[in-house]
Amino acid sequence: MSGLVAAIHELDARGLNRGSSGNCSIRLSNKSFLITPSGVPSRDVTPNQLVPLSIERTESEQGGKRPSSEWRFHRDIYRQRCDVGAVVHVHSHFATSLSCMRRNIPSFHYMVAVAGGTDIRCAPYATYGTESLSEKVLQALSDRHACLLANHGMIAVGRNLAEAVSLCIEVESLAQQYVTCLSLGEPTLLTDEEMQEVIAKFSTYRSHRSS
Repeated sequence: MSGLVAAIHELDARGLNRGSSGNCSIRLSNKSFLITPSGVPSRDVTPNQLVPLSIERTESEQGGKRPSSEWRFHRDIYRQRCDVGAVVHVHSHFATSLSCMRRNIPSFHYMVAVAGGTDIRCAPYATYGTESLSEKVLQALSDRHACLLANHGMIAVGRNLAEAVSLCIEVESLAQQYVTCLSLGEPTLLTDEEMQEVIAKFSTYRSHRSS
């Protein structure tokens, strides 16, 4: 619990979230996860405000504390992705700016591969908290560890919370670099072959770190 609170506080301290925007969760088991509460400013979240939810059932069956309004896509990511142990969602400045332009982050830099593919997709727009948004998120995260949400923000996932937070920070940095590139013109993109080489190297690195 303390790790989840520390993570949401860190995201707030880094300016990746403001006020009560954004949310985080961790998988507790194959049947449940723990998520940050609804309507509480990130800097004020405490362990006793965290909300346990079922991966198998709906939010309305949980009772008690109010989970983040985005509980649905957290639950559905855990349902579909057994490799995911944590989900981080932020409304960070540069990633959100690109999402409002409905732009993917293309292969302008080799570090884009850290999100698992040759680009970081932007999911089509849907109202927050809805089943439609959840469906679009799952599509954008197919074979990826991060995505943007049109006119909304960004999601990063990881095998654990530290990995998800680290990726979130990296994606925001990439978004800032890409916005800077766009202010100068269109950047030269790496080819799919060049990106696949990096993806393969990252895969080996991830396997080494987890061993």
